[in-house]
Amino acid sequence: MLGDKITARAHTNIALVKYWGKENEELIIPANSSLSLTLDEFYTDTSVQFDETLQSDEVTLNDKTVEDIKITNFMNIIREKANIPYFARIESTNHVPTSAGLASSASAYAALSAAGSKAAGLNLSEKELSRLARRGSGSATRSIFGGFAAWNKGDDDETSYGYSIEDPVKMDINMIAIILDNQPKKISSRKGMKISIETSPYYNSWIEQTKADFRTISDAIKNNDFTTLGKTAELNAMRMHSLTLSSDPSYLYINSDSIEVINMVKELRENGIECYYTMDAGPNVKIICRNNNINAITKKLSSRFDENQIKVSGPGEGIKYL
Repeated sequence: MLGDKITARAHTNIALVKYWGKENEELIIPANSSLSLTLDEFYTDTSVQFDETLQSDEVTLNDKTVEDIKITNFMNIIREKANIPYFARIESTNHVPTSAGLASSASAYAALSAAGSKAAGLNLSEKELSRLARRGSGSATRSIFGGFAAWNKGDDDETSYGYSIEDPVKMDINMIAIILDNQPKKISSRKGMKISIETSPYYNSWIEQTKADFRTISDAIKNNDFTTLGKTAELNAMRMHSLTLSSDPSYLYINSDSIEVINMVKELRENGIECYYTMDAGPNVKIICRNNNINAITKKLSSRFDENQIKVSGPGEGIKYL
């Protein structure tokens, strides 16, 4: 019922096949399809309540009042869909470091989509929710779903949506996130993508490569082939970061600590501990591994980083109403 307070939880996801670049900025239609793993350790809880006495949306994030035109614009999409004029009280708690390449906006907009649409009296399917979440943050499209999920590129609002590939996950797979820097990044993903699309001479090759990577990782999930999944995800991440280096002006999300972790992963592999790394638009590294190697990897990382910088995560679930 309109006026009820609705709370939803969404988990963040880490892309194994990255999306980097939009064909349509306003609708957030990507230049390529992408594929991810939703994680249980990082999530956002968001409550939404519409109130006819409010003069504007009231937003609190981690108990602090924020003014964000992006959130208001997103709520306008919900208001339009539900055909209601009222503003809302939005309370969000982020259990993810914000803007540090840990996909905080993915869980944030997935949770806001679910809570906001239900509070507005809409009863959206998962596919419809994924299309709505996409309007806030591209990667939020995939956070509607648990386990392995994908975002179909599409060409318009109708055909660009998320879907589940496998949930629950059968593969023995975990991710260890190393939080190297939890400060907001200097160049936002949105800005970075735009620079790469417009100036990197390798951009078209990247698009072709991601199509191949998408097929390879989809098959690896089907065949329970951890090695192929890990190798392909690692290469895909580094190819994405090569776009940032080859842009004009060139920019970099990787820092010296990131390189140190990458070298640790390579050393572990040389010593028979199978693991792979991936990185989004931020310095934090995620290590893909099997259950039996978690202790060896965290032990090596602990020799250099604080334990509170190391977060072990398994596959997470899709949208949940609390």
